[in-house]
Amino acid sequence: MDFVLPPEIEDYRIRIRRFVEEWLIPLEADRANYDEHENIAPHVLAEMRRQAKAEGLWALQMPKSVGGQGLPRIGMAACYEEMNRSIFGPVVFNSAAPDDGNMMILDRVLPDAMKEEWLLPIVRGEAQSAFAMTEPDGCGSDPNLTYTRAERMGNDRWRITGRKWFITGAGNARIFIIIARTSDDERKGLSAFLFKSDTPGWRIVRRIPIMGPEEHGGHCELEFNGLEIPDGQRLLNIGDGLKVTQMRLGVARLTHCMRWTGLARRCLEIAMERIKQRDSFGMKLIDRESVQGLIGQAAMEIEIGRMLTMRAAWALDQGSFARKEVSMAKIVVADALQKSVDTALQLLGARGYSKDTVIEWIYRYARQARLVDGASEVHRMVLANLLRAEGDGFFRWGEAGRG
Repeated sequence: MDFVLPPEIEDYRIRIRRFVEEWLIPLEADRANYDEHENIAPHVLAEMRRQAKAEGLWALQMPKSVGGQGLPRIGMAACYEEMNRSIFGPVVFNSAAPDDGNMMILDRVLPDAMKEEWLLPIVRGEAQSAFAMTEPDGCGSDPNLTYTRAERMGNDRWRITGRKWFITGAGNARIFIIIARTSDDERKGLSAFLFKSDTPGWRIVRRIPIMGPEEHGGHCELEFNGLEIPDGQRLLNIGDGLKVTQMRLGVARLTHCMRWTGLARRCLEIAMERIKQRDSFGMKLIDRESVQGLIGQAAMEIEIGRMLTMRAAWALDQGSFARKEVSMAKIVVADALQKSVDTALQLLGARGYSKDTVIEWIYRYARQARLVDGASEVHRMVLANLLRAEGDGFFRWGEAGRG
């Protein structure tokens, strides 16, 4: 088995690493570079995005035909990891959620004639997007609990009523994908639609306060009270909403893992720099066996997560849905991120608890990893059901996970 990256991907990885080191990590030390929600300030983001475009590092995940770099999933895994060694990284390269996942699904399912209006503004960084699926007391990890309804009005329009919440980026989004119920059929009861933020019939109820730093546009609660959407803005066929959701979330879950491995590595980098210098009772912290145990465990868990992430990326590149591989990576990487940042904070002591480093920022951010895009318990359930269905085939060598 050869884990050496192909030369083209390695070139992108090195250039992104250099960009992060030279441009982004230095920005983190100055609070003037943050907005009121603890993310990169818009004027700083605009300049960094201009620089990323100039260096040919923009939208790595998108085909060259629409303005991206055309990297395969394994290339994304290597490069997204490098991006998120900075807390500002992914959004600078236009590889942050939810735009990342929305661009990939729209490129896959939209007719070419619709891409100029609905996809390319997101790819160019001219518009943000949101994916409206999660509902209060309804759809979360289980899309079948969708209660927002789309009722047909004649042959050419749909009327949307209902409520969504924790919709990432909705406060700034111009382009929305919404999942709504079009029938009571268990498998074909949901449909997916596009709409723009200036369409009447909906409103943002609130930007939900959260414990950690926020993406641009926050996490919002939305109310739909008669939003009308032309049938021409439906994605795929009536009843294909669950299919759209599954197609989008499979890859999007893995891109979280790609980014989180970079954050986890950054935590250990900060901790290692400190414990190599810090004296304690006559010796450096790095020379203490108890400290070595903490660092070694965290490093091992990160590496396991990286391997699972790359395995899942390879499986996706082979045409598999990679359900098993993605679920495993999602569980392990979420835990590895929390382990690494907790270890770093413990070893830095009061310095780690302060805002003198980005460790406390990452610590608050990291807790969501075990929840977003399917709680860890749900992914364990998926794995158990796959084991029950596949038996010994669950552990087969040499094939990407089927289905």
